[in-house]
Amino acid sequence: MAYEAGGGGRKRTGRNVLGGPLAPCNDAPLTGFYRDGCCNTGPEDAGSHTVCAVMSAEFLAFSKARGNDLSTPMPEYEFRGLKPGDRWCLCAPRWQEAYAAGMAPKVVLTATHEGALEHATLADLKRFAIDLN
Repeated sequence: MAYEAGGGGRKRTGRNVLGGPLAPCNDAPLTGFYRDGCCNTGPEDAGSHTVCAVMSAEFLAFSKARGNDLSTPMPEYEFRGLKPGDRWCLCAPRWQEAYAAGMAPKVVLTATHEGALEHATLADLKRFAIDLN
């Protein structure tokens, strides 16, 4: 596994849950633990921001009710707040919690890091995939 020099252990290239190269998730708003547009992860990413999720109004309300308000803008962090349709690197445990509650958002498998499989099964992620034929 290749890591960036001086990157704090950040993984330089990731694999997706299907075993291929990790595709970008979103750059508007810029997402990812490293704010690189991808759901890359590394040792310092305790939350496992690895699921490229497509926000829905229902999921945003669910997340807010669980104490993680993703929809309210926070200009001090250059965060405009998420809206339905936005793609966001979601913490895999939060996605799994939403799945168990019947509130899971759709996912982009090619942009979901293989690390998500430590918290969710591929079969469950595939049920919510928008990029399977």
